[in-house]
Amino acid sequence: MTSANRKIVVVGATSSIAEHCARNWVKAEDVDLVLVGRDLQRTERVATDLRVRSPSSRIQTMQANFARADAIADLVRTIITQGLPDVVLIAHGSLPDQDACQQSLASACDALQINGVSPVLFAEAFASPMGQAERGTIAIIGSVAGDRGRKSNYVYGAAKGLVSRYAEGLQHRFAGTGLRIVLIKPGPTDTPMTAELKARDARLAPVEDVARSIVKRINRGDSVIYVPGKWRWIMLIIRHLPGFIFNKLNI
Repeated sequence: MTSANRKIVVVGATSSIAEHCARNWVKAEDVDLVLVGRDLQRTERVATDLRVRSPSSRIQTMQANFARADAIADLVRTIITQGLPDVVLIAHGSLPDQDACQQSLASACDALQINGVSPVLFAEAFASPMGQAERGTIAIIGSVAGDRGRKSNYVYGAAKGLVSRYAEGLQHRFAGTGLRIVLIKPGPTDTPMTAELKARDARLAPVEDVARSIVKRINRGDSVIYVPGKWRWIMLIIRHLPGFIFNKLNI
């Protein structure tokens, strides 16, 4: 390992997509990897697997309360003092039960917090120091669900819509600088988070393929990543359906 290794921070490192992205990075090169999670024991399990895959990489774990702005600020400040990241992947979230969110404001609040507010606070905390240095990449995982509100998941979709609007604003803020902002919009993916969808025989993309495409396109510098790519065109149609047609759909 040398000091020339890229430093990559993965927030929400225990998510399946994030873990598989990390596997792709350590497979391709030796890296300095910082894994951030809410559950330190689970995060350490991910780190142990990655250390076996890449003994020459330096892999560190950190824990934080993702729901508190001051905890997020303190964590990011600690990471920055150890050196600016080259890549930050913000990947945490959960798929809430829509009915539960409709019946409980507390459930709705929690879903909006972890899927929307928390990711954008992490992005903002990293954006200022990385923006001053005018280098690096901040990649934020949103969702195709954020492209248009649907009755089946509009609380989750609203949170991911916040992530999308926020990422667009960051892209505008840092346009023409060396800091790149990448918005990732996965379609339904085969992960533990979507186990209920899989039980209903939904067609889910393999997480290995999704992660491989995300890492490739982050490295390439794409600003918006739909993955699998077909979702760009599916959501283009859904976004432009007239309301009188859209409101008849059971989606």
